[in-house]
Amino acid sequence: MTKPRILQLNPILIPEINQQLAALYDVHKLYETPDPAAWLRENGATVLAVVTGGHTGITRAMLEQLPALRVVAVNGVGTDAVDLAYCRSRSLPVTATLGALTEDVADLAIGLLIAACRNLCAGDRFVRDGQWELHPQPSAIPLARRFSGMHVGIVGMGRVGRAVAARAAAFGCAISYTDLRPMEDVPYRFVPGLVELARDADALVLCAAADQAEGIVNAAVLDALGPRSFLVNVARGRLVNEADLADAIAAGRIAGAGLDVFVDEPRVPLALRQSDRVTLQAHRASATWETRTAMGQMVLDSIAQALAGQRPALSLTT
Repeated sequence: MTKPRILQLNPILIPEINQQLAALYDVHKLYETPDPAAWLRENGATVLAVVTGGHTGITRAMLEQLPALRVVAVNGVGTDAVDLAYCRSRSLPVTATLGALTEDVADLAIGLLIAACRNLCAGDRFVRDGQWELHPQPSAIPLARRFSGMHVGIVGMGRVGRAVAARAAAFGCAISYTDLRPMEDVPYRFVPGLVELARDADALVLCAAADQAEGIVNAAVLDALGPRSFLVNVARGRLVNEADLADAIAAGRIAGAGLDVFVDEPRVPLALRQSDRVTLQAHRASATWETRTAMGQMVLDSIAQALAGQRPALSLTT
């Protein structure tokens, strides 16, 4: 019996998930194909499901070459790289691994904030480079900022925002937030404007998906945040005007930043890379065995449901 053909646009790093995909389906890894365009011309009509990542998505041009497609399974939460309107016009389900990433992303947000406040990366380099032996006096490393008890402003009170708030509250932090509207089921203070939120906060944590927003954290917001406060971004790189952020960091107009996402990944502005007051990660908020396994299982479930003629439970299109 011929297995259903699956087109995979991104690698999956969990061996057990790859084994299950290979056992159930004829998986073609397009990212390993020498001539993807030729393969699609010859085989596109046989593809029943696509597995992709949030950053890669899938173009309309590729979708048009897959007439038998029954599902686009995004191994992530970002769908801005998928033409959802076109998929809706074809009644084509697009699924995402919503919920699986929440705890890990919130953990990293708090980790980045603590690292930025306490200068953990600079302190690590100070010891590794032998500078402690050369400069053992206490004044060799500047004093840091306490995280416990900070006023944390959260941009986006969705799943991740709520998880960040719960963690920050455990450190005795006051919480306020902004979103498209107040959330009646959270106990935190709603602030309608981003500048106002930043002005009252010791740390601003970006958790909003906000696929259509761009550069909303700009010089005005950073100036409102102020020279003793921090920015953390675990949401979308393009939410931050990186030139404004680099200027604010260099001029000391904010105290520091913790960043996991960037406008043009994997290219990160040199000014941010060179600053000891910026803690950087390579878009790794969900990169744990536990979360990636859960995400892979969601992908498997979505494909199985679609090929069984069901609307996948995680479908974002109607």
